[in-house]
Amino acid sequence: MTEPQPSVTSVALKYGFITALAGIVYSLIIMVADMGDNRLLSSLAYLILIIGIVLAMKQYKSINYGYMSYGQGLGIGTLVSAVFGLLSGLFMWIYTSFVDAEYMGRMMEKQREVMLDQGMTDEQVDAGMAMAENFQGPLAMIFGGLVGAVVVGFLLSLIISAIMKNNRPEFE
Repeated sequence: MTEPQPSVTSVALKYGFITALAGIVYSLIIMVADMGDNRLLSSLAYLILIIGIVLAMKQYKSINYGYMSYGQGLGIGTLVSAVFGLLSGLFMWIYTSFVDAEYMGRMMEKQREVMLDQGMTDEQVDAGMAMAENFQGPLAMIFGGLVGAVVVGFLLSLIISAIMKNNRPEFE
């Protein structure tokens, strides 16, 4: 008789919320410091996601007698990423709509300067800015955060699961 498997979903949701909270606090600090256009600092949010995925998988293995299949790890990592992306997108929309409504305008202006510095024509810059404005609505922010985090989280989980998996022996 085998013991019941712990829930992948409950572990992933728990760590998804914890990871999202850490990511939101980090993002808030960057945005309040007006450093949201710093690509290096912004990309460090993915480090928070990686840590959250690893901790979730470690937790699952610890409650599952040290075992986690590749598929279970992939599911945990992807679900942690989905919760992270959904809550991060929701936070961005709330922050940019109600807390600091000028934030997106400042970021757009900085982006415009970067495009002009790269030698783009005014027409190219205007076209780029018009396209970027399409992704500033609430649904675009939330859905974009979700999809982006799920894609990146899935790819990260492919690697992390391969490293952390420990299959249960078939004949025990």
